[in-house]
Amino acid sequence: MHPRVVASEQAFLLVIDLQESYRKALHEWDRTIERACVLIRGACELELPILYTEQYPKGLGHTTPAVLDALGDAPRFEKKSLSALGAPGLADRVLALGRRQAIVCGIETHACINQTVHELLAWGFRVHLARDALSARRPLEHEEGYAKLIRSGAIGGSVESILLECLRTAEHPAFKSVHALIK
Repeated sequence: MHPRVVASEQAFLLVIDLQESYRKALHEWDRTIERACVLIRGACELELPILYTEQYPKGLGHTTPAVLDALGDAPRFEKKSLSALGAPGLADRVLALGRRQAIVCGIETHACINQTVHELLAWGFRVHLARDALSARRPLEHEEGYAKLIRSGAIGGSVESILLECLRTAEHPAFKSVHALIK
């Protein structure tokens, strides 16, 4: 398999800071949340490990209900750092997974996503960005942040393309359920 394709046996999903308090501030909130939920549900069907963060939930509140519902019992990590890997226990959990590909979605592209992805890249991970499940408050910050991450070595994609790469074949046991999600 080509090294830039997601390998489900090597991948995990990291969902960053999709908290309800950003609803009115985030560019294309509804699209971002809808696509993140599809990605999370697809990752569940594919049995990928899923981890998620909340930025200072005491002040910013918790994950939006639709995403929380999709996450099920995925472990939550509270953080105050911009990089998700600064959340107590998250870096150890990521390393303990033994997987070398991270699929990342969440907010904000130029801030928390940017710093997290650059740290993952520095650690030697292949990072796949679900562009339609990423956002920021302003379109320019999202676009510039995304472009910088791609130039730095992250691999761009969409929720659908990432899930299809994980499936690889219509013979995959989760094909019908994942295909129904992306349809």
